[in-house]
Amino acid sequence: MIKKHGLTANKALGQNFLLDTQLLSRIAAVPGDLENAQVFEVGPGPGGLTQALLQAGAKVTAVERDERCLPALADLADHFPGQLQVINEDALKIDLSQLFDAPFHIASNLPYNVGSALLIKWLSSSAWPPAWQSLTLMFQREVADRIVADAGSSAYGRLSILAQWRCDAKLAMSVHRSAFTPPPKVMSAIVHLTPKEQPDGVDPEILAKLTQTAFSQRRKMLRQSLKGLPGGLDALKDAGIDGARRPETVSVDEFVVLARFLSA
Repeated sequence: MIKKHGLTANKALGQNFLLDTQLLSRIAAVPGDLENAQVFEVGPGPGGLTQALLQAGAKVTAVERDERCLPALADLADHFPGQLQVINEDALKIDLSQLFDAPFHIASNLPYNVGSALLIKWLSSSAWPPAWQSLTLMFQREVADRIVADAGSSAYGRLSILAQWRCDAKLAMSVHRSAFTPPPKVMSAIVHLTPKEQPDGVDPEILAKLTQTAFSQRRKMLRQSLKGLPGGLDALKDAGIDGARRPETVSVDEFVVLARFLSA
């Protein structure tokens, strides 16, 4: 398909094509049974993962910004009649509520340059549980480690908390750089997230602001980093959290408690 349409990965768009069919089938299996399931995919490129999802029986809505890839995806749509819809748009501008009227999965080999921004957007919905049933996403290994990290580890930070406070997050598999064309400079990994019940009394926007403030100066003690956040020091006192601690030592549950006091 790549040869037929003369495609090359565009570095500016964060593209690295994944062509290993066995690996792609394993990734498509991570969400579970996709027979007749709705799946949203970002950045399909020439359609490697798209094909694996279609072969699993999914009905895929794919958003591809790179117009060069559209003819290859059109060929794929012809091969799987009625299963693939392709939208030529920037994924960050897509309103998923306008695309799906039933629960759906999100599965993507995300472009490296927008992966974290998209994840935060999907995790920050004011309505919870979200319309999506699961996220199966490829990230640089460093980012994947941050998403699933435990408190106290060097990888633990804002992304860990935003992912874990109302999702179960796990590392589904590692992906070697040699699996891509062209090979990126870093290793990759698949992260699988499923929504869980949101803790009561917490405003997602306040939690997002709290974690951004705390980890913007992660080497400082909490009482230093949170003194500029209205109510921050009072929340520390009310939650019984020692202000001398650094943010990477504070668990997800403890940040939720802090956010609950700030949300009151």
